[in-house]
Amino acid sequence: MIEFIHDTPILFLQLRWLDVIDVLFVAVLLYQLYKLVKGTVAIRIFLGILAIYLFWKVVTALRMELLSEILGQFIGVGVLALIIVFQQEIRRFLLIVGSQSPFAGAKILNRIFNWSKDDNRESSLKVNAMIKAIHNMSRTKTGALIILAHDTELKFHASTGIEINADVSAAIIESIFFKNSPLHDGGVIIYNNKIKAARCILPVSDNPEIPSHFGLRHRAAIGITENSTAIAIIVSEETGNISLSKRGVISENIKIEELREVLVSINQEEIQAAS
Repeated sequence: MIEFIHDTPILFLQLRWLDVIDVLFVAVLLYQLYKLVKGTVAIRIFLGILAIYLFWKVVTALRMELLSEILGQFIGVGVLALIIVFQQEIRRFLLIVGSQSPFAGAKILNRIFNWSKDDNRESSLKVNAMIKAIHNMSRTKTGALIILAHDTELKFHASTGIEINADVSAAIIESIFFKNSPLHDGGVIIYNNKIKAARCILPVSDNPEIPSHFGLRHRAAIGITENSTAIAIIVSEETGNISLSKRGVISENIKIEELREVLVSINQEEIQAAS
C-alpha cells in the first residue's frame, strides 16, 4: 500500500512532523543514557537490552507472532530487572534531571517559607576557616575528606557516621582528621555551615576509568559526587596534594587560592539562590 502526502510517496507509513520530533527526542534520550552509563559495567547490559528491544520491534513489524510474544514477555518482565540492575544509574539520571529543573535549588523554598536574608548570611560557609584547616592539613600531610552538601544534607550518609552538629571551625576540622583521632576515617559532611557528622561511610565509585593511583578516599569523593550535587575536597595523606571532585569529575593538585575561589563562588551561588 502506498499513501501520498504532499505528493511524496512513502511506503508503508505516514510520516508527520510529530513523528520526526518523536524520533529526535528518543535519540537524545538514548544518547544521554549512553553517556550516563559509559565507562561503567552497566554499558554492556544497556547495549544488550537495547539490541533485544530493537530485535523485538523488527519481529513485531514482520508479524512473527510466537517470537514476538516471547520477546514481549521478556521485555515486560525486564523492566523490573532494569530497575534493580541500573538503580545507581537511574538515581544519578533523576538527580541530574532534578538539579536542572526550574524547581530545583533553595530559591523557591525561600519564597515558599519566606526565609530572611539574614539567616542566609549566617548560614553561608566560613571560607577562611575551611581554607585554614585544609592548608594546615595539606602542609602536614594529614589525609582528609570533606563533603560540602548543597541541596540536601545527605541524611542517609550522615547517619552512617558520628553526629557532630557543630559550627565550622578550623580547629574542629583539624582535630577530626588528626591521625590518632577515632573520627579521622571516613568523610565529614558539612551542610548549612554545620559539621553534621564525621566518620561517614561514603559510596565508592566503580568507574573503571579512575586512575589507579587514586585510593579509597578519592574514589569515595568521586562516588558521593556522582550520586549527589555535593562537592568533595580531598587532602592526600601521601603527598599532601589537594583535590576537588564535582559531579563525578575530580581535579587534582588544586592550589589553595584556587580552592578559595571555588568556595567563594559556592557562597555567592548560595546567596543568589536564596535571595
